[in-house]
Amino acid sequence: MSIGELNARFAIAGRVTITAGKGGLPLVEVDTGTARATICTYAGQVLSHRPAGQAEDIFFLSGKAYWADGKAIKGGMPVCWPWFGPDPEGKGRPGHGFVRNRPWDLRGTETLADGRVRVRLGLTDSDETRAIWPHAFDLELAVTIGDALQTALVTRNTGDKAFPLTQGLHTYFRVGDIARVRVEGLEGLSYIDKMDGGATKTQQGAVTLAGETDRVYTGVRGDLAIVDPALSRRIRISAQGSASAVVWNPWADTARAMADLDDDDYKTLLCVETTNAGPDAVTVAPGAEHRLVATYTVGRD
Repeated sequence: MSIGELNARFAIAGRVTITAGKGGLPLVEVDTGTARATICTYAGQVLSHRPAGQAEDIFFLSGKAYWADGKAIKGGMPVCWPWFGPDPEGKGRPGHGFVRNRPWDLRGTETLADGRVRVRLGLTDSDETRAIWPHAFDLELAVTIGDALQTALVTRNTGDKAFPLTQGLHTYFRVGDIARVRVEGLEGLSYIDKMDGGATKTQQGAVTLAGETDRVYTGVRGDLAIVDPALSRRIRISAQGSASAVVWNPWADTARAMADLDDDDYKTLLCVETTNAGPDAVTVAPGAEHRLVATYTVGRD
């Protein structure tokens, strides 16, 4: 649909407007009075969420991000699906799956009774997707915007065979100073350290970063918190349908090697990802669904 057609069907006066973003990609702009958010229909990707009174967005979005067909947008909340990380079958398919670099359909917008706004986007299988991954599916992302931000990624198996699934909400958070930030809620858990050949280790204390970090934490059960003294805030992450989490930062050398990041961007970004990754894989039976839900709440530190 054109931007005009999208507005005619999905705009809500004073609440939801669809605009043309960089590269002409449609953006769903939401203002609930308690928060503002931006969602791109390309990749079904939340790009921005700023609760009222917050000087900084909770998400990091690269100023050098690609805004082009076939490219992933660096920042916000990319959706990794139906696999997380490299191609599990070694067939040369793209890392993190095939849904973060293609258009999604805008399915609905609504104002809820409590004043929050919900935006739904979706994607279904096609000849093109079945050539990459031979399964019938319906994938939907429901984004609910208010004081808190809730995202629900719902996978429905519309075929007659079960399929395995790993996935993730690859969330890029904006932080004030990566050297001062810490992640709470992972203490005592095992993690797979991808920077040390996949060695399994145990987290001692809160997570702090002093170099390139890529870890898959397993057995995650409670809420996580990003404590950010530089911005005087705490972002609480509550998850459902997930027993793993990933903590990632590229640090200086890898950031310099990425064309869609500025050299110093690693200082102000931190990925704490709600996932089904590593041993936390799921199987979706025919006619069944799996819900991966994450809720983000901002408070003072």
